Amino acid sequence: MYQIVRKLFFTDCQCAEDASKTYDDLFAKLDTNKDGKVDVSELKAGLAAMGIKTGKGAAQKIVSSGDQDKDDGLDFNEFSNYLKEHEKKLRLTFKSLDKNNDGRIDFLEIKQSLADMGMDISKDEAQKILNSIDVDGTMTLDWNEWREHFLFNTATNLQEIIRYWKHSTVLDIGDGLSIPDEFTEEEKTTGMWWKQLSAGAMAGAVSRTGTAPLDRMKVFMQVHSTKSNKISLVGGFKQMLKEGGVASLWRGNGINVLKIAPETAIKFMAYEKFKKMLSSEPGKVKTHERFMAGSLAGATAQTVIYPMEVMKTRLTLRKTGQYTGMSDCAKKILRKEGVKAFYKGYVPNLIGIIPYAGIDLAVYESLKNFWLAHYAKDSANPGILVLLGCGTLSSTCGQLASYPLALIRTRMQAQASLEGSEQMPMNLMVKKILQKEGFFGLYRGILPNFMKVIPAVSISYVVYEHMKSRLGIQK
Repeated sequence: MYQIVRKLFFTDCQCAEDASKTYDDLFAKLDTNKDGKVDVSELKAGLAAMGIKTGKGAAQKIVSSGDQDKDDGLDFNEFSNYLKEHEKKLRLTFKSLDKNNDGRIDFLEIKQSLADMGMDISKDEAQKILNSIDVDGTMTLDWNEWREHFLFNTATNLQEIIRYWKHSTVLDIGDGLSIPDEFTEEEKTTGMWWKQLSAGAMAGAVSRTGTAPLDRMKVFMQVHSTKSNKISLVGGFKQMLKEGGVASLWRGNGINVLKIAPETAIKFMAYEKFKKMLSSEPGKVKTHERFMAGSLAGATAQTVIYPMEVMKTRLTLRKTGQYTGMSDCAKKILRKEGVKAFYKGYVPNLIGIIPYAGIDLAVYESLKNFWLAHYAKDSANPGILVLLGCGTLSSTCGQLASYPLALIRTRMQAQASLEGSEQMPMNLMVKKILQKEGFFGLYRGILPNFMKVIPAVSISYVVYEHMKSRLGIQK
């Protein structure tokens, strides 16, 4: 395999004329129908026949990137120009990774480069990444190995490995308590970060709208379901439909979607600030520092948008005709209960960030390390099903740990709007629930909450991928 691929490309000592001839020979092999153009199917079939591994969708991305005249194919000039430009990027990346300038990359240099970009991995994990590219078994990478691995893959650098394993908040399961996305310096300088945040916000909006009936049922059960007043899933939906019709299943969804944008923006800006303040070495963020910065950023965002959280609970639980809209809800709360009402349940909400973010991060890192240790043979890319599975499981574990606090928060937010409801602080409410309903009383509404996880993740992922394509974000 290695010798076959080496023959296809020019080595460092070859001149531009030899390079052009090599491109010419390669183009001739790929252009199977001899129409002077290489389309996606020819490129895919040709590279597979030569034994050149490419990532999923790589052929389409190559053609789209090099197709200047938009005729769904590459002529020889477009083909050679794409390879030349791509190779320049690969050369620059290789030099940046080769820390000691010896013309070879070892696993320690890979580990250091990923650490510089905010991703801590073990020596064993770095070794596995190197092994997936190392063809000749020397335990190091020279320029030819690097070029031959990436020339027909759209990834130009090891930042792709970060993108594979970055625990993205695009997996919106309804609670904005996770640690914010990690962006590389390249993404920040090119402005790609705001496109990714925008795509994530849109994915979250569609996902929350799609699962709003289950979210309303969760809140309904958290507040109204008790040992003496058990509410089943079917019974609860029947009650909602009878009281307000089908549209009532989406009560509170408007403000739930509206708060995504300010929360995301505040969290991102606060996260970047806290990272700089807490990092022991400039430009490097360790896992525990990332957790602390993420938790503080989450607390900052929650503090600013918390009045919207209270309004979301009130609007979700409202009866027909109780409020005409968001502004009417805000006015009535302010007039009847004062400003303090907008921060009811704030303390349990703030405390809940720690177990959620901590367990979410710890479980994700454990699952990532397990996969890299046992299954990373040919590539560091685990595939979308593994990534979605890891993200969903870690977020669900985080939710499970912080759920009692979320229930207390929701009951405190709703207290004043319930007739005959006793106003009580967090500690007394916990005590009362445990006395009357037992430990599982703190998990009322957990069934609809878990039921919405898989559809929420699926919808948010599909919408995110679509938005990435629309916004021109490289996959």
